[in-house]
Amino acid sequence: MADTQITERAYAPARTWGLSIRGNRITFGKILTYTVLIAGAIISMGPFVWMVLGSFKTLGEAQTAGFWPSEWHPENYIAAWNEAHFSHYLLNSVVITLITLVGELVTSVLAAYAFARIKFPGRDVIFGLLLSSMMIPGMVTMIPNLLTVTWLGRIGPIPWIDNWVALTVPFMGSVFSIFLLRQFFAQIPDELFDAALIDGAGHLRILRMIVLPLSTAPLMVIIVLSFIGSWNSLAWPLLVTNSDKWLPISVGLYNFVQDEGSRLHLIMAGSVITIIPILALYFITQRQFTESIARSGIRG
Repeated sequence: MADTQITERAYAPARTWGLSIRGNRITFGKILTYTVLIAGAIISMGPFVWMVLGSFKTLGEAQTAGFWPSEWHPENYIAAWNEAHFSHYLLNSVVITLITLVGELVTSVLAAYAFARIKFPGRDVIFGLLLSSMMIPGMVTMIPNLLTVTWLGRIGPIPWIDNWVALTVPFMGSVFSIFLLRQFFAQIPDELFDAALIDGAGHLRILRMIVLPLSTAPLMVIIVLSFIGSWNSLAWPLLVTNSDKWLPISVGLYNFVQDEGSRLHLIMAGSVITIIPILALYFITQRQFTESIARSGIRG
């Protein structure tokens, strides 16, 4: 009897902070954690849900503070597609994104492998300089890049300004992608490389047969981030284009901004159309994306 009373007094403080300390019942700490996570999810998803609902509203309802549309207008998507010439801009974005993505993958993979597995003079110094360049804001380098592509277009066989070259080549090298792949390549066991070298394999064969098959997760991360960056590019296309021949889809949203006011409901419908490819790509590569974030960049 005395032991039972001592045990109950020992568990008394715990019962004041939770529903139970035995079994799998929810405790106060779990309730607090889930509450914070749910609140964060609502805050994060709020603007997206508001945009989707606003794309079905009329112009008057979209400009008011109402959250739910009184009547649904799916024809807003047809109007946004036709009036903004989204078919032309969408094709431009697909071409620009694919060219940029392929170029970034090639340069990042080769550079990362060299920094991770090839010893050459000044390797660590060069890698440190590359990492330091990540601290430079992108807006600072925009004007120098514009002057560079303008000069290259004058001396080269094809013009760069108002062409796909200026929209893709400056973004084919990414310091972050090189860093991410370098950290992952450095974690691959040395025994695999030693065995390949004994069999007479060169660096390109090792890269193709060993490194790349083991690096699916970080490659998916680079594909997602590069796709998002190229797909959402806005300021740079406005600088290097003089016509709508190569304008991407993000610039097409400006067709709904007029002198008399913005057609907010069509802007939201166009924004939903613009973000659908990004969401589809992320859901396809979600598992690899989270795995690479958890595994890469920790050791090196």
